[in-house]
Amino acid sequence: MSYGLVWFKRDLRLADHAALATAARRGPVLCVLIVEPSLWAQPDAARQHYEFMLESARELHAGLARVGGRLHLLVGEAVAVLDRLHAAAPFDTLHSHEETGNAASYARDRAVARWCRARGVRWHEPAQFGVVRRLDDRDRWQAAWEAQVAAPQVELPEPSRLRFVALPAALQPGAGATWPDRGAIAAVRAPAAVALGLDAFEPPRRQRGGRHAALEVLHDFLDARSGQYRGGISSPLKAPTACSRLSPYLAWGCLSLRELVQATRARVAALPEGDRRRAGLAAFLSRLYWHCHFIQKLESEPTLEFRNLHRGYDGLREPEWNQAHFDALVGGRTGWPLVDACVAMLRATGWLNFRMRAMLVSVAAYPLWLHWREVGLWLARAFLDYEPGIHWSQLQMQSGTTGINTTRVYNPIKQARDHDPQGVFVRRWLPALRRVPDTWLFEPWRMPESVQARCGVRVGEDIALPVVDLESATRAAKTRIHALRAQPEVRAAKAAIVERHGSRKPPQGRRKTAAGSASGQLDLGF
Repeated sequence: MSYGLVWFKRDLRLADHAALATAARRGPVLCVLIVEPSLWAQPDAARQHYEFMLESARELHAGLARVGGRLHLLVGEAVAVLDRLHAAAPFDTLHSHEETGNAASYARDRAVARWCRARGVRWHEPAQFGVVRRLDDRDRWQAAWEAQVAAPQVELPEPSRLRFVALPAALQPGAGATWPDRGAIAAVRAPAAVALGLDAFEPPRRQRGGRHAALEVLHDFLDARSGQYRGGISSPLKAPTACSRLSPYLAWGCLSLRELVQATRARVAALPEGDRRRAGLAAFLSRLYWHCHFIQKLESEPTLEFRNLHRGYDGLREPEWNQAHFDALVGGRTGWPLVDACVAMLRATGWLNFRMRAMLVSVAAYPLWLHWREVGLWLARAFLDYEPGIHWSQLQMQSGTTGINTTRVYNPIKQARDHDPQGVFVRRWLPALRRVPDTWLFEPWRMPESVQARCGVRVGEDIALPVVDLESATRAAKTRIHALRAQPEVRAAKAAIVERHGSRKPPQGRRKTAAGSASGQLDLGF
């Protein structure tokens, strides 16, 4: 008996799951999730990602169990696992959502495509996001995005019509790893994170995975917290509740983009005029559009994970790597309190709001003059919600190497005064500074020794001295960037990048930023 193999990747849900629904309508199905050691060995992978994935997969397995199925967890490289499975019990179709991931997952998918062609297996890959594979014209992208998010959500057949097949004996425990019997979800035999070479550290206060948690966060945001969204997402103090906090659930597919857009639009329509939540949710919808806009860049230009989007910036920072600067940043010892507090929060929670993320990259790229690749790998591991398309596009945009975006340089002292004027955030995450008066809090290196003694703080020990002079280092960095941007050959190459990757007007209209944009390119409104 032939069947369809449903391969779960970063789409850990049953609702609006086009791959599973299509397979189930066609006949019997077998559902698998493959733990691929080579993917987890990549430098952008972290234990928190793996544990979040397992938490989400356990809940998915429980959902399948309720309709008579199960999720089989197999361990090995994808092509080898598929080959063994096909040899033991041939399947005619492989079903999985499209994925725009890192270079390793891209190479894996190409290898799987070659395997499918060689075996005569059809690979059905419905879109997961509003991202268009083999897009030939950016002008067509907005309509494609709208068609994807506005389409009806895909429903599974009735449980009585679902048919599941058993895992072949050749792949039962001992040959791989599989979920335990129904009801014993907590005892899943999956490789330990350390066995995959993942660092033992995990943010102790990170969000937990699974669709149940995702729906709780979604409803809390739609019903209440969205009223704080427009005024609160820039503040490191307000953002933990003002922001949606849905990004990890979207990254791992516990929610579909389509159901998220449709739920948000429905909530806006139900709210009365003048309700603050309407404005917050409208702004949130525009960011869901931007979510796919940035992922589309990686889909169309996979090399932007490794090299400058604008090749005219090659060699700008690469030869001048400063390990001491990087170590100070990662260790939260830059000497700039807001920067170091953000690093402390990130280590504890796996999350920061966008403005503070942008500030970290800006500090790395300008006064510390660090190339974005190594900084990006560190942050990829640090962010629970790491989404490669958004991540690498933003790293380059904030580092000034896209060639089409306004140069954005965040002064960490000004950001602290603007967004943490009472020092609540800094003092929360940097206990050594809790007794420092407001006058010196954001520039503690200027404190007289007598004040240090009264506060019990030793600058250079309890709090680091700044690794560089902020003003002069930033000025020198901006001078170098702007001199390069002004070169005729660099300016000339800009048009082709705009044509291939430049933003088009989002559905709700574009809000002009205070800084403006010489190229008219979409940014995040900061």
